[in-house]
Amino acid sequence: MKATIDRDQCISCGVCWSECPELFEENSADGKSQITGKYRVSGDISTGEAPESLRETGQTSADGCPVSIIHIE
Repeated sequence: MKATIDRDQCISCGVCWSECPELFEENSADGKSQITGKYRVSGDISTGEAPESLRETGQTSADGCPVSIIHIE
């Protein structure tokens, strides 16, 4: 499962890391959402590859994002 975040549009609401803390976390430098280190692709904090077991909570995070900047594929 691929997860991406458009960090430029993130408003730091925290919905994603509240719903799926295994995949999303707050960046301590700017307060915006990022992919957790375990699932980052090539160190990119906005792109992740996660197991299918996280699809449901990842999608819940995407659906709950008020600015619709999280994409689950």
